[in-house]
Amino acid sequence: MNTINDRIAYIVEQSGLSKTAFADKINVSQQYISKLIRSGNPSNSTIADICDTFHVNREWLETGEGKIFYSVSRSDEIATFIGGVLSSDIDFRGRLIAALAKLTPDQWKLLEQVAENLMEEMQKEKPDH
Repeated sequence: MNTINDRIAYIVEQSGLSKTAFADKINVSQQYISKLIRSGNPSNSTIADICDTFHVNREWLETGEGKIFYSVSRSDEIATFIGGVLSSDIDFRGRLIAALAKLTPDQWKLLEQVAENLMEEMQKEKPDH
């Protein structure tokens, strides 16, 4: 990964997203991402958006030095998610958060039990590797 273009391609790959979905996350076009991967020169704004959205160490993205990713606290991760929900059109995520905000302590306990049961069922269905 000698160039910033190689490193951007790596981040796209590591994100598990298509180029289109990756581009959508940072508010650019898929064509722009493809150009960056080939030979483009990303703007400071694009670099900042990639780093902020995908928790990429800016020094690594620009120079190849240092750790690739930085860790994010659970609080920061939740704040980023909520911020994204609040800044977009009301969708399922927004309706779900609004409903969760109205739960009583007893309802939270019930929801926790349901979530634990779902996780147990999912573990049972997981094929052994």
